[in-house]
Amino acid sequence: MPLDPAAARLLAATPGPPADAAPPTPAQLRALFASGLAVPDDLPEVGSVTDLAVPGPAGELRVRLYLPGVEGPVPLFVWMHGGGWTVGGIEENELVNRRVCRDARVAVASVEYRLAPEDPYPAAPDDCYAALTWLAGNAHRYGVDASRIAVGGESAGGNLATVLCLCSRDRGGPRIAAQVLVCPVTAHPADKGLPSYADCADGFGMSADAMRFFFHQYPSSPRDLDDPYLLPSRSKDLTGLPPALVLTAEYDVLRSEGEQYADRLARAGVPTTYKQYDGQIHGFYGLYTDLPASPVAHADVVEFLTRVL
Repeated sequence: MPLDPAAARLLAATPGPPADAAPPTPAQLRALFASGLAVPDDLPEVGSVTDLAVPGPAGELRVRLYLPGVEGPVPLFVWMHGGGWTVGGIEENELVNRRVCRDARVAVASVEYRLAPEDPYPAAPDDCYAALTWLAGNAHRYGVDASRIAVGGESAGGNLATVLCLCSRDRGGPRIAAQVLVCPVTAHPADKGLPSYADCADGFGMSADAMRFFFHQYPSSPRDLDDPYLLPSRSKDLTGLPPALVLTAEYDVLRSEGEQYADRLARAGVPTTYKQYDGQIHGFYGLYTDLPASPVAHADVVEFLTRVL
């Protein structure tokens, strides 16, 4: 279907850099991202919001814990923000994390992991796995039921969410009951058979060149690109993973790999729900929450978590 008029207006109001501009440094990109991030004033009310200092492999990690205003114990939804493993933080998903917490009656733990290139792979998944393990072991302190844990994320965060599922399965870690993958990164820009890299290469916010930039920041070496804990599409075995909800956007360079990964999960016997949001762009879920499709996607996640947990 045609591009959503609201998405078209958003793109027109946020033009990209000039064609002859030099590529930004990660620091410049973070500053630009932060300057454009606006947290709404009218946020959904939840029971409490607390920033925790969780032990990580290289120091303390900031984890923001949202608790619903209901009696526990409640399930836990561990969330990873997007940003190409290079930019972003907890604040970018403040609205959606509160909404999911309130409407699904789950605790939401938003993890602030280390960013590349200063801390390249495997820093991000190591941090997220450490946070998951700590949360599972300390859930009772916050009225949270550690037997009902879901993970989720958007874009690079979706990548980290499904990587956590692989890690927990392979290492005998905390049992994960569900995964929510929103426009996840599962493949590499150079991989064949990803038509959205041609269809949506430019003009829809997240560009093919931007993804190539992120892949220059994140790996420690070219060998990392063969590691399924960096690119889940490299995994030869997706059996035994938790039920998945995979959401993609029609006008997103990552659309094809999200669809293909959902198909692989289903063929591996993983209960999988896949939905493409027609007319939408990358970031429609947690970043551009004024888009009409955004609350619809939030409600879909709430329904899935409520049903699975």
